[in-house]
Amino acid sequence: MQLIRRRMAAISSALLLMACTATAAMAQSPTPWEIGMQPGFSPVKRDIIAMHDLVLVIITLITLFVAGLLAVVLYRFDAKRNPVPSRVSHNTLLEVTWTVVPILILVVIAIPSFRLMFYEDRTHDPDLTLKVTAHQWYWEYTYPDQGGLDIESRYIPDDQLKPGQKRMLEVDNPLVLPVGKNIRILETSSDVIHSFFIPSLGVQRYAIPGRLIETWVRIDKPGQYYGECNQVCGTNHSLMPISIRALSPEEFAVWAKQAKAQQTSSNQTMPPAAGTSGAKAVRMASVRQGE
Repeated sequence: MQLIRRRMAAISSALLLMACTATAAMAQSPTPWEIGMQPGFSPVKRDIIAMHDLVLVIITLITLFVAGLLAVVLYRFDAKRNPVPSRVSHNTLLEVTWTVVPILILVVIAIPSFRLMFYEDRTHDPDLTLKVTAHQWYWEYTYPDQGGLDIESRYIPDDQLKPGQKRMLEVDNPLVLPVGKNIRILETSSDVIHSFFIPSLGVQRYAIPGRLIETWVRIDKPGQYYGECNQVCGTNHSLMPISIRALSPEEFAVWAKQAKAQQTSSNQTMPPAAGTSGAKAVRMASVRQGE
């Protein structure tokens, strides 16, 4: 019997380890039959999950309390058990209680909610600035700290996907960011309202024409992260995926140097079209990460 128990324990531990490993491997992108939010890979996302869990506990307790109260009322005040109804119309203690308790519940929710809103608004000591410009229907990423490095990112059609690539999430030029750095994100749009949304990093801000809206992110670990525009911005709204490749600071520095050199070379060999800057004249297809 003890041998069987030991084997069952070993099997359970192995299955748990496999599940944790699979979750860690797939956590940076949506997974089939996923329940709940994607795990967090940034401090903002972890705080969002903590806030969600707190509110979920509160509303669960409220639901159970109200359901139990209804059951008690239905049983205790049935017409057969109370043929003569009570004539009491006021109860000071009860009225004060059902006024004060909801206020306290809202305060418990409001304090961490306001803190989270201010925390995800901006970072005061950024290590890197990224400007995101939304277009119908692609993203443009500009690195002011890297000599104005400018990259356009478009989705890869289904008939051009390579084995292992994710449908409607892969792009030709992923956004490359360093790990462990406070990154200021400035967002705007050239046409209509878009939304820059990366679930696993806790980033969501609207890109609005004529406005520059700020947020920030600090990525915990290297890897590939996915998002999309979740604002209905036109007929090709679904074709604006966001793919982020997070690198170590050293790898990011090497990538930025190569990308700037390639952009400079492209600008010198290809004159910009009328009304178009040199950085936008080329799509820099060869800046595809991993190639």
